[in-house]
Amino acid sequence: MDVRPSGIHHVTAIASDPQANADFYLNALGMRMVKRTVNFDAPETYHFYYGDRAGNPGTIMTFFPWPDAPKGRLGAGQATTTTFSVPEGSLGWWADHLSALNVPITRPSERGEEDVLSLRDPDGLVIELAASADFHDTDPWDGGVVPTEHAIRGIRAVTLTEQDAEGTARMLGDQLGFRLHSEDGNRMRFRTNDTGDGVGTIVDVLADPGAERGLVAAGTVHHVAYRAPDTPVQDSWRRRLEQDGVGVTEIRDRTYFTSIYFREPGGVLLEIATDGPGFDYDEPLLELGRSLKLPPWLQPDQEQIAANLPRVEVRQ
Repeated sequence: MDVRPSGIHHVTAIASDPQANADFYLNALGMRMVKRTVNFDAPETYHFYYGDRAGNPGTIMTFFPWPDAPKGRLGAGQATTTTFSVPEGSLGWWADHLSALNVPITRPSERGEEDVLSLRDPDGLVIELAASADFHDTDPWDGGVVPTEHAIRGIRAVTLTEQDAEGTARMLGDQLGFRLHSEDGNRMRFRTNDTGDGVGTIVDVLADPGAERGLVAAGTVHHVAYRAPDTPVQDSWRRRLEQDGVGVTEIRDRTYFTSIYFREPGGVLLEIATDGPGFDYDEPLLELGRSLKLPPWLQPDQEQIAANLPRVEVRQ
């Protein structure tokens, strides 16, 4: 069975203030909140999912917003940058839009094959917007503040910063089925395919032997999830990782997908998530993200859980 990845499923990060987080991703980046739920392992905090109209795999950025979370530290053993894809010719519009919102940006600059605009979210998470002509089979959200012709198409890439990149590169190539696409100085670019089609097909590995180890807290990525089309492929991937001596979890039910977790040699937490059932599993497509949704085992306590969560106004 083919266990090569078909791209990124989602990226999950840590935030602090849930309202500031929602305001930024809805109003600055123009994404849709496709699910408002809680951390299934710690239901005292929210779990927000942002994406395209339907929350298609490859478009999803998620957050655990802990109001009292300490500030994290970017460094080695982390996914240090999340890059979103926007249409070619859109970076000028994005620079004007973000400047009008007083979001500090680094003006578009060339990096290899793409033009990139860099910024940070309210917690300091590093975000890039990359102008790309690659084909993305997604459904950009047209109900927000960003015109469809400029809207985010999905996650283009993540960058992993490593003190020793050799083990990470070996796992990506030998165990996870990525292909080394290019090398530029201390940056290695891996792809899930040779065409560039699809969202989330790129992972960059940045070798920085002198980098301090990162600290996962507010403003940093918690984990990166890659896609499996269904549970049989996911289970095949799990068994292969086990055979290779990689410590991998059992399959866990996340309601909207199932997951397995493991760490690559540099320490970055990775996940394999299934494409389905999807975010319309427990609410209609038109109503995604409007109300708090809990998994069946937490629903008996929904009233108490909701009462203990901070009030958040979602305008979309």
